[in-house]
Amino acid sequence: MIKSIRLCVLAICCLLTMPAALQAGTPKEVDICVYGGTSAGIMAAYTAKKLHKSVLLIEPGKHLGGLTTGGLGYTDIGNKYAITGLARDFYRRIGQHYGKFEQWIFEPSVASQTFDGYLKGANVEVWTEHQLTAVHKENGYIREITVQGTSPIVVKARVFIDCSYEGDLMAKAGVSYTVGREDNSVYQETYNGVQLRDKHQFPEGVDPYKTPGKPESGLLWGISPVSLLAKGTGDKSVQAYNFRICLTNQANNMIPITQPEGYDVSRYELLLRVLEKTPAKGLGSFLKFDLMPNGKTDINNNGAFSTDMIGMNYNYPEADAATRQQIIREHEQYNKGLLYFIGHDPRMPEHLRREMLKWGYPKDEYINNGHWSPQLYVREVRRMVGAYVMTQANCEGRATVNDGVGMAAYTMDSHNCQRLVVNGMVKNEGDVQVGGFGPYPVSYRALIPKAGECANLLVPVCLSASHIAYGSIRMEPVFMALAQSAATAAVVAIDSRVSVQEVSVKKVQLLLAANPLADNSTPEILVDNDDTAHVQLQGDWKKETRGGYGPSLYIDDSKGSMQKWVRFIPDIQRAGEYHIYSYVPKQGSMATVTQVRVFDGKKLTPVKVAADAIKVEGQTSGEWVSLGTFRLPTGEKAYVEVSNAGADGAVVADALLFIAR
Repeated sequence: MIKSIRLCVLAICCLLTMPAALQAGTPKEVDICVYGGTSAGIMAAYTAKKLHKSVLLIEPGKHLGGLTTGGLGYTDIGNKYAITGLARDFYRRIGQHYGKFEQWIFEPSVASQTFDGYLKGANVEVWTEHQLTAVHKENGYIREITVQGTSPIVVKARVFIDCSYEGDLMAKAGVSYTVGREDNSVYQETYNGVQLRDKHQFPEGVDPYKTPGKPESGLLWGISPVSLLAKGTGDKSVQAYNFRICLTNQANNMIPITQPEGYDVSRYELLLRVLEKTPAKGLGSFLKFDLMPNGKTDINNNGAFSTDMIGMNYNYPEADAATRQQIIREHEQYNKGLLYFIGHDPRMPEHLRREMLKWGYPKDEYINNGHWSPQLYVREVRRMVGAYVMTQANCEGRATVNDGVGMAAYTMDSHNCQRLVVNGMVKNEGDVQVGGFGPYPVSYRALIPKAGECANLLVPVCLSASHIAYGSIRMEPVFMALAQSAATAAVVAIDSRVSVQEVSVKKVQLLLAANPLADNSTPEILVDNDDTAHVQLQGDWKKETRGGYGPSLYIDDSKGSMQKWVRFIPDIQRAGEYHIYSYVPKQGSMATVTQVRVFDGKKLTPVKVAADAIKVEGQTSGEWVSLGTFRLPTGEKAYVEVSNAGADGAVVADALLFIAR
C-alpha cells in the first residue's frame, strides 16, 4: 500500500513538471511561439509577454541565453549607439550587478542570472529539451509545429519567431535560405567568397606535410587537400566554430585542466611549427585572453592556429540533432585538448607551459556541464533569403533603408573557412575583418520571408544577409535588439490581423521608440552631437567619424585659445528628476579636466569631468560619466554645455543621456 502511494505521488510530481499540453494530450495554444532559447529568444519572449500576449519559449537543448551565457562575456559592440531597447537594458542590469552604470564584460553565471530575471519578471513559460520535428503549414501560414520532449507535443500559435542560431524552424517552414558564401558577383560585393588575406594567417614557410618536405607522407591533421579557388568565388564553406572559453587563475576556484576524452596529440602539430617560425612571448600570441571579473577569462581564437576548428563544421548547418551533437563534442575535445597540449606537451616551450598551468576551469561556472560551456560558438549557420537581403553596401552606407528596426555597427567579420596548401605552404582562407564605418539600420524586410513563403514567421537571428554583411550583424546585442523588434512586429501583426509582410513598419518603429523597455517606463532621452535640432555650437569644432558614440563626435584641440562650447538641449516631455550622463571617448591627448555646465531651467551648475576617472573596458571607445541628478522642466529649457574653457588638451563633445528617475 505504502509503495503504491509513493508511486502515485511520484507520478503526480512528474506530471506537474511536464508541459500542460503533454498532460492533457491536446495542443498547446499561444499567441506567439518563440523557438530557440538564445539571448534573442529570451528578449523576444519577454517583449511579447510584456506586450500582453500569451507566449511560449521553446529551447531544443538545456542551455538558455546562447553565447551571451555561453562564455562570450567580452561583448562585441561595434558602437554603443547601435544597441538600443532591452539589449541596452541587459548591459545596464549587468552593470548594476557589478556596481556600475552599465557593463559589457561579465561572467557567464551573471549573464544567466540576468536573463533569469527577465523570464521570471514576465512569467514567461519556457520548455527546454524540446526539439522541433515537424512544421504544418496551410495557405502560407504555420498552423502548428511538433516538438519532441519525452513525447511529441503539438504547439499552435498565431505568430512564430525563429530565434535559434540554426534556423531550423525557418527551414522546416519551407522558407528560402542559403549556407556558405555567395560569389562576389551575386550582390556586387568585394569581401564575400574566397578570401586569402593576412590576418590570422600562417607565417611563410610552414610545411603542411607529416614528414616535412614529403607530400607522400600525407597532410597534417586539419589541412584540406582542396585547391584554392579564385578570389571572391562562392562556395559552401562555413566560417569556423570554437568555444569561448571561461578559465580562472584563482586557486580556490580552479579545477586543473586534464587530458580530455579523445585526446589526439597529432591535431596540434601545426602549433609547434608556427612557434618554430614565430616564437611566442606569451599565450596571447595564439589565444585571445580577455579578462572577466573575478579572475576569469573569455578566450577566443587568435592567430594562425588557435581555438577555431577550421573546416570541421561544414555538415553542422543542415545536420540532424545527433550529428550536431557529435560535431559539438568534437569541437569540445579539440578545444580542451589544445589547452591540455599547451600545458603538458614537452615540445611546447617551457615558459608557455608554465603560463598555461596557472589557469583552470572555474568551479562556479557551468556546474551542470562539467564546468565547460554547453554552447558551441556557431558563428554562422543558415541565412534566410528574405524580402530584403542586407549586403556589404548596407554596412558601408552605400545603400540605406528606411524600414530599420535595429542597428548594427561591427566590423564585417568572417573567421577562416578553410586551411589548405598554397604554393607548398599551409595557409588559412576566409578571414575578413574590414570596418571603418558607422552604425547602420537593419531592414525589417530582412527579418521576414519573401511574400508567399510564410506569412506568420519572423527570423531575427538567421536573418536575410549575405555572408559578409552577416559577419557585421551577427553580434549578440544586435540579435537581442532585432528580436525585440520582431516580437513587437508580431504583436502588431496579431492586433492588426495582417501577415508579417503587411505589418506597418512605421507603427513598429513608433512603438519601439515610445516603449523601448516594453514596460511603459519613461524612455531615456539621448541627445547626440549629430542631432542638429537639439545641439548648438559656438566656435569651429572639428567633426570626427571614428571613436565616438554614434556617427561622429565633436573635438577641439585649441586648448581654450578661443572660447568654444557645445550645448545639448533635451526635449523634456515629463518634468522631474533626471540623471544626466555624458559620453566621453578616451583620447590620448584629451584635456586633464573638461568643464561642463548643467542648466536646469533656473540655474547653472558647473561639473568637472576628469580624464583620469574615465576607465574604458572592452570593445568600446569611451564610457558614460555621471554629471549628477537634476530636476528638469518640460520643453527645451534645460541644457548641458561642454566647453573648452581652461583646457590643457583636446575636449570632446559627443552625446548626453537623460534618464528619468
